[in-house]
Amino acid sequence: MPWHGGNLARGLDALRLEVGRLVLLTEAYAGGPAPSSGPEPGRGGASGPGNGSFGDADQAASSEESEAERTRLIALVELARQGDSEAFGLLYDHYHGSVYRFLYYRTRSSTLAEDLTSETFFRALRSMTSFRWQGKDFGAWLMTIARNLATDHFKAGRTRLEMTTEDMGQHDDATEGPEAAVLAGLTNEILLQALTQLPVEQRDCLVMRFLQGMSIAETAAVLGRSDGAIKQLQLRGVRNLAKLMPEGIRG
Repeated sequence: MPWHGGNLARGLDALRLEVGRLVLLTEAYAGGPAPSSGPEPGRGGASGPGNGSFGDADQAASSEESEAERTRLIALVELARQGDSEAFGLLYDHYHGSVYRFLYYRTRSSTLAEDLTSETFFRALRSMTSFRWQGKDFGAWLMTIARNLATDHFKAGRTRLEMTTEDMGQHDDATEGPEAAVLAGLTNEILLQALTQLPVEQRDCLVMRFLQGMSIAETAAVLGRSDGAIKQLQLRGVRNLAKLMPEGIRG
């Protein structure tokens, strides 16, 4: 499948950003949660214990209609709070679409909405051990983070993501360095080589979406899949790329 030179550099940058964040998330769970200078909006301020009960199970809530689904999601949140990366991945799968749609309607930009959605989950993962049930759905907490990111983006009037509130300045400085280091280590050569190791459909999906700049609908038409299936292919492809990155990439 041909790569259009005009879109290649931008597409590789976008793909590097997605993979780089997932590499950081994996390292965060392997080495323990990164320190935070303060709580994300929408949760309690006290940091919870690394293991065991967080003492707020009686306030757990979910807005899902199905009781089975409510029970499943609450259980996943509990596992994710204790550092279970697979549980967080399932939460990501469940809530990604709703967070993206919210941000798309706020920004009217699919590219910006995708970036803000990725940042929402990145910050949520970093803060999982400090999450507190307050009688609200976990999705509501995610939406609060997403809404604050969108508000801060427009306040700043810049294209890059940053927290603008004074109390989060130290936290932002702490995360910018590691992410920059990961992105610097993720060369285009490494990414393109890793792409060849993906299952064919995942590889084609990422090439079309990131390197050729094709929309979800266009990619779905080519691959003969639904829009939803393409979104899932893209998520799985980026995750698998992150797993293929060499160890010690942060140097």
